[in-house]
Amino acid sequence: MGRNFIRLALALVTSFILPCVALAQEPVATADSGVTAWMLTSTALVLLMIPGLALFYGGLVRTKNVLGTMMHSFAAMAIVGVLWAVCGYSLSFGPNVLGGWIGWDPDLLFLKSLDNAVADGGIPDYVFAMFQGKFAIITPALIAGAFAERVKFRSYCVFITIWMILVYAPLCHWVWAEDGFLFNLGANGAIDFAGGTVVHISSGISALVIALYIGKRRGYPKTAMHPNNLVLTLLGAGLLWVGWFGFNAGSSVSSDLATARALTVTQVAASAGALSWMLIEAIRHGKVTSLGLASGILAGLVVITPAAGVVQVPGAIILGFIASFISYAAIGLKSKLGYDDTLDVFGIHGVAGIVGAIGLTFFIRPEWMAEAAANVAGWSVTDQLIVQIKAVVITIIYATIVTWVITFIIDKLMGFRIDIDDEISGLDSSCHGEHGYGLLNLN
Repeated sequence: MGRNFIRLALALVTSFILPCVALAQEPVATADSGVTAWMLTSTALVLLMIPGLALFYGGLVRTKNVLGTMMHSFAAMAIVGVLWAVCGYSLSFGPNVLGGWIGWDPDLLFLKSLDNAVADGGIPDYVFAMFQGKFAIITPALIAGAFAERVKFRSYCVFITIWMILVYAPLCHWVWAEDGFLFNLGANGAIDFAGGTVVHISSGISALVIALYIGKRRGYPKTAMHPNNLVLTLLGAGLLWVGWFGFNAGSSVSSDLATARALTVTQVAASAGALSWMLIEAIRHGKVTSLGLASGILAGLVVITPAAGVVQVPGAIILGFIASFISYAAIGLKSKLGYDDTLDVFGIHGVAGIVGAIGLTFFIRPEWMAEAAANVAGWSVTDQLIVQIKAVVITIIYATIVTWVITFIIDKLMGFRIDIDDEISGLDSSCHGEHGYGLLNLN
């Protein structure tokens, strides 16, 4: 009887008490419903930006190319959406391999190790992976605006597949992965809160490279090429503005004071960019255009993207105004320099991204600099400025070289630009066998 009692007691200890002690010693992270709800909302908002971009771009091209142009955005949702889950997340956020050029973790392929994972902040890893995946989708979609109206759809699909793996994933790893070398550069790393280098500079520079490589549209600039529907463009700009709150405020990966700060400066910078562009047009031309207003909104949103976590409201206003002035000037130089960046991807995203990534240095909140100085004694604004310039230059050089190589190989193997006859008939008909408005004879 005594032995049976002892055995029963040992069984109880083994089955119930010891596991409870182990759990008490090693607490398992649980999802925070409030933070998770905000990050789910942010993920949806960033996804909303992609059809917003499709409308923005689609309204700016000629009628015969509206569907073909919008398809570039939606195709990115399909292709990169799958690629990100299969290997993109692993390449971007896995541990360093190949000397830190890229990340890699076999357990992250197909997101298989995330099924029961919750990050320390209380966010399921699935949610973080999907949030980051939307950035991976919209970045190559942005590039498409530079070569709108003149590329083969299948070549574009191959391009964004390779570009996401060889350009986006390495840059994302360098800047946002915990062991990325730009993440650890200097006292607190290169500042890129939501994608100034990873998204906007990389896409803007890559867009310029391709535009220069494939050449101008047939008839440009002598032939007038008016937007087919600026109503779509304004709707797209509005959706982008709304979605950008998820883009920037969601990048806090929390739901707290940092989130509120990022959301506020995003609103202010977008408004400042729009107002600045309106003033420029009013002074120079006596009229304010809807396209100019939309361009100013984008310039303000882009410039604040890398800075949303470190600047205050006055800095956001100044950056918004500066971005519009410089982007306006850059677009004006396009015709003088003779290249055809169809929808001004470089002029807005590339230029405003560079302005934001470097300009934020002069408006960093004091407590951020105090933290940096605590990590590295004597750390100053000048030191951070050098770090920011290094990150921008590295991004420009890397994106330029790899994009040119990808474009060259695709062009030689399958052709990048559509044939002259197909360009004349338009992308809608030649690439997709459709017509956006059901009108066959509009250009």
